[in-house]
Amino acid sequence: MPGLLLGDEAPNFEADTTQGRIRFHDFLGDSSWLCLASVSVLVPQEHPMALSLQDINAYNGEQPAEKLPFPIIADKNRELAVKLGMLDPDEQDKDGMPLTARVVFVFGPDKKLKLSILYPATTGRNFDEILRVVDSLQLTAYKKVATPVDWKPGDSVMVVPTLPDEEAKKLFPKGVFTKELPSGKKYLRYTPQP
Repeated sequence: MPGLLLGDEAPNFEADTTQGRIRFHDFLGDSSWLCLASVSVLVPQEHPMALSLQDINAYNGEQPAEKLPFPIIADKNRELAVKLGMLDPDEQDKDGMPLTARVVFVFGPDKKLKLSILYPATTGRNFDEILRVVDSLQLTAYKKVATPVDWKPGDSVMVVPTLPDEEAKKLFPKGVFTKELPSGKKYLRYTPQP
């Protein structure tokens, strides 16, 4: 089955875009996080890229932008969409072709897939949630923490369970707080966001 799994290296495809021909790994660079989506409403600092969008200017505002701040990939024959597993077989166009699913891929600076969200073609995405997850991915990539359910930037984070208590005390000088549980287990440790 075509598609990408977490930890897979991004395919190094070449494609024509609204900003010229690109080689994906070169576009991604060595220090960028990149969001590849089948539609784009993301903020510019997240280094977005979109795949096969129609009427994006008309949809995103009353006055179409002459030039978007990110490239849109030309994929007329859907070869890249098929390769990346971006089609919804249950929803088809007038010619019986599967519609492009609402897909979001986030690649880290190591060019590996860090996030994959796949919605059916009939369901829109929550871009606030996607941006929240990107914040979490970037924080947890560099700090020995995890983010709990409904975490938002600035909230307390969880200390990863594999980090010994003594090391946690050194890494998190603002303190480590353990949630008391009926089981008496001490595995839920929190600290202010570093």
